[in-house]
Amino acid sequence: MIQIPCVIFAGGRSSRMGEDKALLPFDGYATLTQYQYAKASKIFSHVYISCKEKSKFSFDANFIEDFKEPTLFAPTLAFASIYATLNESSFFALSVDAPFVDEAVIQRLIEEDRPSYDATIAKTAFGMQPLCGIYHRSLEKEFLEMLQKDSHKLGYLLKNSQTHFVFFEEEKKFLNLNNPQEYQQALQEITKS
Repeated sequence: MIQIPCVIFAGGRSSRMGEDKALLPFDGYATLTQYQYAKASKIFSHVYISCKEKSKFSFDANFIEDFKEPTLFAPTLAFASIYATLNESSFFALSVDAPFVDEAVIQRLIEEDRPSYDATIAKTAFGMQPLCGIYHRSLEKEFLEMLQKDSHKLGYLLKNSQTHFVFFEEEKKFLNLNNPQEYQQALQEITKS
């Protein structure tokens, strides 16, 4: 089991999906969040779910609720809340809508991470995957400053920090379920495996 904690990010607005994607059924689970939580719990010794309100979930888990900013749906708020809650030097960030990220991807990111990095992040030909990788506490101050400035570009932060990008050839593992078509595609993929 991997000892650094994993945090599943499930607090987004889901505007392109048209409904809360964290609550969509997936692969025999009542919600995509439960699917990701169960999968991550087989890999990591500690798994948390980052969200706006834990009351929307009908299962038991370790939840980290965002600081109360009801109109702000940004990962920066989640990061600041996670740093304030976890007494850890680093954690693995995983998006709820990336169900094909597997243990091999996670292990490779863990192996390539170093204490001197601010972050170790997956990257493909289509670009970086900011919610698939390891974040160190060295970025906590930057996230708090971003919140104060109402600046929420994770890519900009990572490009301007000591970030180690790990390149992966296979795009399919990083499929994000942003809209109904991608959700249907993922449902078809999961039945094949």
